[in-house]
Amino acid sequence: MTTPQPFIIDAGEVEKRHAPATVRNRDAISDVLETVLPASGTVLEVASGTGEHVIHFAHRFPDLVWQPSDYSGAALPSIAAWVAEAGVPNVQPAVQLDASLPDWPVRQADAILCINMIHIAPWAATIGLIAGAGRLLPKGAPLYLYGPYLRDGVETAPSNLAFDQSLKERDPDWGLRDLSAVTALAAGHGLQLDRVIEMPANNLSVIFRKG
Repeated sequence: MTTPQPFIIDAGEVEKRHAPATVRNRDAISDVLETVLPASGTVLEVASGTGEHVIHFAHRFPDLVWQPSDYSGAALPSIAAWVAEAGVPNVQPAVQLDASLPDWPVRQADAILCINMIHIAPWAATIGLIAGAGRLLPKGAPLYLYGPYLRDGVETAPSNLAFDQSLKERDPDWGLRDLSAVTALAAGHGLQLDRVIEMPANNLSVIFRKG
């Protein structure tokens, strides 16, 4: 796994940003989501970033309503630009959401997604994300996490170790999280580990469900 590339501003589209990793992982993630998401309802995406994932998912799952969000207010125009260009009717306007805070601008969701956030954010954001999922999700609803993790008894790929080091050099509060710590945190908020699925480039899909 390589260090993430910076966002790229598309020529002529000042507000629209592009994250190269999105194109590489969106189909593999969508294939897993097909086995995870409900048939209908609202899906909250925490840390939508550029907005590229949410429009792909909106096309793939047209019977679901998608609610993008991001910590950074600068991300919201990019999400809006991608949604406008795609013309997808089942995406709500993006909202600014700080996962670490107890008061979220979204009060209900039938599923929550968070892709490539918890290793590029302070641990407080993971604590808040799990707590928020515990508050918002109804019984049986999924919390889907995607990204690299450390796992007990599983050798960490050298590329992930290098990635972890590079993240900590950028910010000591960042870094790959231990999956057992995330699972224990989730259990404390009524979220039980359902499945862990190996994904390309040494990433994992981690699915929790509200008990």
